[in-house]
Amino acid sequence: MAAITRDDLVAFYRGYYDARDAVVSMIGAISRERAQAIAEQLTRDLPAGGASRAIAPVVPPTNAIERRIEHPASQSHILIGQPALARGDPDFFPLLVGNYVLGGGGFVSRLYDEVREKRGLAYSVYSYFSPMLQPGPFTIGLQTQRGQTAVALGVVRETLARFLRDGPTEAELQAAKSNLVGGFALRIDSNRKILDNLATIGFYRLPLDYLDRWTARVEAVTLEQVRAAFARHVHADTLVTVVVGNGDAADGSVAPNPPAAPGAPAAPATTGGSVVR
Repeated sequence: MAAITRDDLVAFYRGYYDARDAVVSMIGAISRERAQAIAEQLTRDLPAGGASRAIAPVVPPTNAIERRIEHPASQSHILIGQPALARGDPDFFPLLVGNYVLGGGGFVSRLYDEVREKRGLAYSVYSYFSPMLQPGPFTIGLQTQRGQTAVALGVVRETLARFLRDGPTEAELQAAKSNLVGGFALRIDSNRKILDNLATIGFYRLPLDYLDRWTARVEAVTLEQVRAAFARHVHADTLVTVVVGNGDAADGSVAPNPPAAPGAPAAPATTGGSVVR
């Protein structure tokens, strides 16, 4: 950060911000002609732009990495993750449904059940994918009392390893799909939410019928698709773990990463969004 100069920022702006790649989203009682005029007005001072410059993908780790940052807090803040998913990847919907079971479903997720309900190790624990043009992160996060960091990490890692090995049950899959489909209307129940989704469709070049087909694509997800998608995109043996807070013991030791799930491919993760992604 200290090495970044104004010239660096100007060069980045000129290289990536141009009218050709701009996406302008609008919603409301507006004609196409008026929308076109507004879009041209908003982008007229941007450079015309030439060939698009691709954003370099993040290089995925080849082994587990752990960083511990000491902080005089009463709790340890823990994030675990790795580059995982690009927005246009065909595994998007299987990962969306599977992650609802793992840690995206709040009170009904596996992580919540194992970490909070059964052991009381955290008030909240979650997982999510942040898909982008290049692989965005898969993340697991929680906070726990500093004296039980190792135990909490061990439970999270074991829960993830078991999910990668076995996937969801049929009952979990059906419940996840039902909840996602049932909540779809709440994802587009305001102009702002619809606008956010239109921006996502435009920026990531998704099909124009993306919202129309969203629930059907969720319903079509199978157990095998979830298992295969997680095996391709989440690798337990190359997770990055960051712990901010005091360690459990003088040596600051924590539980090691579990082995990769049996059958998971050794290839690195392949190469993000709004309310409905």
